Amino acid sequence: MSTLTITKENFDELVINSKAPVLLDFWAVWCGPCRMVSPIVDEISNEHPDLVVGKVNVDEQPDLAYKYGVTGIPTLIAFKDGKAVDQVVGARPKGAILQMLGK
Repeated sequence: MSTLTITKENFDELVINSKAPVLLDFWAVWCGPCRMVSPIVDEISNEHPDLVVGKVNVDEQPDLAYKYGVTGIPTLIAFKDGKAVDQVVGARPKGAILQMLGK
């Protein structure tokens, strides 16, 4: 599955109501560490079709960033059954991101 663009309009459908675990990457175009994490997030999306993987541009979706307490980016949040179960700030290696998802 390809990485999804998450907005406040599709958030409930794609994240809250998802039967599969969800990984969200909160990012911004101007963020250097975000550019390092982005290809890792895309790899996870391609390698794990059992996951929903999405990206939230904090400049375009400030309400979602505020709702989940995103004060630094990149912020990665893992959701299960519609609830945030793990959250980390800063660039992380692929193994650490997969560990958030129980992989």
